[in-house]
Amino acid sequence: MGEDSTEIKSTWAVVQDHTRHFSDFTFVYPVISRRSRGLSIGVNLNPDKVCNFDCIYCEVDRRIPGAVTGVDLRQMKDELTAMVRFARDGGLAKEPKFDEVPWLTREVKDIAFSGDGEPTMINNVAGCVEAVVDVKQAEGLESTRIVLITDAAGLDKGDVKRGLEVMARNNGEIWGKLDAGTEEYFKLVNRTNVKFERILNNLLETSKVRPIIIQSLFFKVHGEAMSKAELEAYCGRLCDITDGGGQIREVHLYTVARPTPETYATKLEAIELEQMADMIRERAQLAVSVFP
Repeated sequence: MGEDSTEIKSTWAVVQDHTRHFSDFTFVYPVISRRSRGLSIGVNLNPDKVCNFDCIYCEVDRRIPGAVTGVDLRQMKDELTAMVRFARDGGLAKEPKFDEVPWLTREVKDIAFSGDGEPTMINNVAGCVEAVVDVKQAEGLESTRIVLITDAAGLDKGDVKRGLEVMARNNGEIWGKLDAGTEEYFKLVNRTNVKFERILNNLLETSKVRPIIIQSLFFKVHGEAMSKAELEAYCGRLCDITDGGGQIREVHLYTVARPTPETYATKLEAIELEQMADMIRERAQLAVSVFP
């Protein structure tokens, strides 16, 4: 194949374009993900683009109306089954962009709840998780992870907690967002009415039950990177979680990878991210994976 199959390059077109629309599917789409280390099948529970955050770096353009409202579980399961088989049988490897990396298209590394909004805002998260588990079992995907990519605001909801319990029994992972160390910076970058305290408490309480991954997107705002004081505060928040009995398996540190509606939100250089990661490792004593 002429490439190192363990390295996924940020310059590849298939990595730079994570469109959530594929063929005539409504809820399911494939991406090659560096953080998943291969093929991730996304399950978009928010084609209506409903979200409780309005992050300045978000690539979803909410000026364009969303598609459908609500999740049809049968349709979602049928689409997921079709996508798994399409990838496994070699069809995905022949699609534009994916044909550049065919060796990455057959093994499904994870099935991720991630889309055009916040997945925990729907009222049937547990049912959606159970539907994915059904497909996993039917298609023999024992080693495939189920990932919830979340802003953490809804982790305290009863239905979400039930969904997390199902995930825990089926190779599940929680990737919880934390982009700030202070309330002021949180409001600046995530632009939400959700209280920062709720995010922090949800991350703590969830990680007391099972390990989580913290996902943090750092970037420049009007040409300025996060200040050292803000990064110190961020490290303090991580320490608050671990000191409080929470379990953080790893921190995923990454930056803007695709065009954003807010043009003043721009990419950090790889060396800047690495320097931030070193500080997090030193202050919080946690493993950090960097995705520049």
